[in-house]
Amino acid sequence: MTDNHNDSTSIRLDKWLWAARFYKTRAIAKEMINGGKVHYNGQRTKSSKLAEIGARLRIRQGYDEKEIVILNLSQQRQSAAVAQTLYEETAESQVKRQANAEARRLNMLNNPAPDHKPDKKQRRQLTRFRDI
Repeated sequence: MTDNHNDSTSIRLDKWLWAARFYKTRAIAKEMINGGKVHYNGQRTKSSKLAEIGARLRIRQGYDEKEIVILNLSQQRQSAAVAQTLYEETAESQVKRQANAEARRLNMLNNPAPDHKPDKKQRRQLTRFRDI
């Protein structure tokens, strides 16, 4: 019985990130931590770091950067609803993410992607234009 209690109070950071559904596998979680995409209490960390309740994590995923606080620990990956009870995103982080998403959306409106790839003649024209 004490082993179970001990397991719930200490868990590796990569395993917690996997259980909280930030990453699909523990291997990806470990790779992201080692790649500097996850900061633990403001510092780079190792995947073997023990996660603690109340610790602040900064996680970069694609264009988004989230700052969260660990509320609970879990050894098992469960439903998304349960996973969301393991952490809380800070209010500043939510505001910053929404502002960045809005800026990306506005940038897409100003610089839309073309409907199709240029054909051979258009590629030549683009090359000549760039060389000028």
